[in-house]
Amino acid sequence: MESFNEYHLDPQQFLFLERFQDNWQVIRDEFTHFINRVSHQELKFTYEVLGPKNKTIKTKGNAKYSAFGILFKGLFIEEYIKLHQIEYPDYGSEDASQKALVLREKYFPNLAKVIEKVNSHDDAILRNVYFGTFHPGLDIKLHVNYNPHMNRGYLGLIVPEGDIAMKICHEQLYWHEGKIMVLDHSYPHCPHNYTDYDRTVLVIDFFKPDKPREEVIQFEKEQVTQRMQDNPYSLGVFGKSDKAQVEDFIKYGLAHQLEWDKAL
Repeated sequence: MESFNEYHLDPQQFLFLERFQDNWQVIRDEFTHFINRVSHQELKFTYEVLGPKNKTIKTKGNAKYSAFGILFKGLFIEEYIKLHQIEYPDYGSEDASQKALVLREKYFPNLAKVIEKVNSHDDAILRNVYFGTFHPGLDIKLHVNYNPHMNRGYLGLIVPEGDIAMKICHEQLYWHEGKIMVLDHSYPHCPHNYTDYDRTVLVIDFFKPDKPREEVIQFEKEQVTQRMQDNPYSLGVFGKSDKAQVEDFIKYGLAHQLEWDKAL
């Protein structure tokens, strides 16, 4: 029986996540179809425009993490680009928005339908939905994702066997294909992929249901304003506050110490 705690949450308490889990093979098929069929031009656009960029979280070595998605802060990517008037080196805001819409409708219609159903039924609870791939050898340094108003769900899509795990506090947690793992990312953590294969999950960020909705919306607005000023290509997902502070290392170490004390 799997055990849960304050940072590793039981996905069954978030009923709307069942829509993703029930459709996990369809979502995976859309991702693999995209990766295998996308043109060079479309792939370049995808990682330049649809992928949230991070300037804070660091990795050990040269292995990479790649991400791209279709929903950011409750808006489909084309709407988000237009709202924030994001200008790219190779694309203007209007051009990028139109291309993002075409690409989303062409490759991810079923994922978009799942998102629309959940957000129409659960009052826009979904905030970010994107694919995250850990390439072989990836080792991300200890960090936090400062989103105290949200939880992060991971739907396993392509998870090879081997040492691919999330180290958070005193635990090492593993992804599984077709299963959802939910974490509170405000706790310090450091994931890795020590295999020779890519690992891909669907990242699903959603408002904490037990928080007052008006309060979390206001917090998100202020947070996104700051993050977009610092780095518009973050798409509001990452920010300077994600960097682990001294107290995070103390918190992380204390969790380990308490576990060691129990063992002794």
